[in-house]
Amino acid sequence: MKKSVINILALASVITTVFFLLDSDPIQPNVLMRFVEYVAMLTIVFTLLSGFYFGIKAIIKRIQIIK
Repeated sequence: MKKSVINILALASVITTVFFLLDSDPIQPNVLMRFVEYVAMLTIVFTLLSGFYFGIKAIIKRIQIIK
């Protein structure tokens, strides 16, 4: 499970970095605000990816138990 969490975090980091670079909003002059935006985006993407991954994994496990 630890390896899957690290892999999800790495994937979330790549996705967040790509979307952060493609963002067309004006650049904030404050570096701290940019860092907070990045961490917030990373947290949201990581939470969504984790929810999908572990949710689907739990559903598949439950289906296998029923069969």
